[in-house]
Amino acid sequence: MNQHYISKGILIIVISQFISNAAYSQEIKNIKLDTIVAKQGFVNLLFHNKKGQDSLVDLSDAFNNFFNIKEKQKKLDSSNSSKTHYSILPGILYSLNYGWAALFNANEVLKQSQGSINNSNIFLNGNYTQKKQIVLQGVTNLWTKNDLFNIATNWSYLKYPQQDFGMGGYSSENLVDQLDYSYLKLYQTVSRKIAQNLYVGLGLNFDLRWNITDTSTMNKPVYGFTQYGFTKQSNSTGWLLNLLYDNRVNVFNPNPNSSFLNIQYRDNITLLGSDTHWQSLLIDARKYLRFPANSSSMFAFWTYDLFTLQGTAPYLDLPTLGLDTYNNTGRGYIQARYKGDKMLYFETEYRFKLTENGLFGGVLFANAESFSEPLSKQFKVVSPAYGLGIRIKLNKKSNTNLCIDYGFGTNGSKGLFMNLGEVF
Repeated sequence: MNQHYISKGILIIVISQFISNAAYSQEIKNIKLDTIVAKQGFVNLLFHNKKGQDSLVDLSDAFNNFFNIKEKQKKLDSSNSSKTHYSILPGILYSLNYGWAALFNANEVLKQSQGSINNSNIFLNGNYTQKKQIVLQGVTNLWTKNDLFNIATNWSYLKYPQQDFGMGGYSSENLVDQLDYSYLKLYQTVSRKIAQNLYVGLGLNFDLRWNITDTSTMNKPVYGFTQYGFTKQSNSTGWLLNLLYDNRVNVFNPNPNSSFLNIQYRDNITLLGSDTHWQSLLIDARKYLRFPANSSSMFAFWTYDLFTLQGTAPYLDLPTLGLDTYNNTGRGYIQARYKGDKMLYFETEYRFKLTENGLFGGVLFANAESFSEPLSKQFKVVSPAYGLGIRIKLNKKSNTNLCIDYGFGTNGSKGLFMNLGEVF
């Protein structure tokens, strides 16, 4: 990808509705917009606390205040935090990964089950991009009564033309394969509590790709799909052993001093339909520390490490930058910029308020990744990136932020990234 292309970062967000709870979208239609508040009062709301018991502000408050919708705001301010809350983000964006894209993102924080501390949630994502990519994804994280069971689901369908830069840290952004394929991903895990916040369970992962094509004929990677072993389709189906520790309460915006650890051993076997027998290990660990101690600011740390242990994984199932659950690893680089049969990844982020009412916040972040080389299988290159971003409180009831970040990598790589909910 040339530097001119990846240097672009334009984002146009069209918010069609701001939803604080399930009843909002229906009731708002019946509210007559009588008067427009004074500009000074609206500006004050953007940067200062609201009057009354609930001083926090989100985009719904700004909308209601601008159109002087007072009665509805009183109802929202008095609503119970245990209710189901929605956040919806339709719009158009231009990003490093997709070019122009029409998108629809939504998350739902569900009412807590009886005796449950953790919030269940649903995330839906739909994109159609300038590169004719289709992305349909549904991710759920459900907790049963008394948090006895955790049920995790990740189902996706992709029609995905993409550039592939080959394997290892020495790969070049000027040498690419033009790949295209269809992809069905079905991941399901059920885990049971064995101690406070600690779970053990089993799962089944299914990755099917078909109609795989490569239209590039020149300037191809030194070691890419052709050298690894090109196939027109691939099937990886395996059982999963899952170890989970999670006390974050809200996955879309984890609390300070909380932690997350997920270790997954996956065994893909031909008896289940897998093309080859191969095993992998995933280690996903996150820690959130308040700093300074008497503030709402925090440091967040994330390591995401994925290893092919034995056997030969299909090329498109190899550990790849930006192909985690929410496609968030590697801000500063285009998706699939690096690939290998082993991946080491670390990121840290400092999160802080820009306004006392919580409507606007900011982040500073840095990450570093290393992928094993295709022949030596050794880690030889570390690729760092850094950046900054803004946070806008989309829904204070579910504590969901709209995240807009700009990242810088090596060799001039840079671009815009957007997320509904914190990156990790």
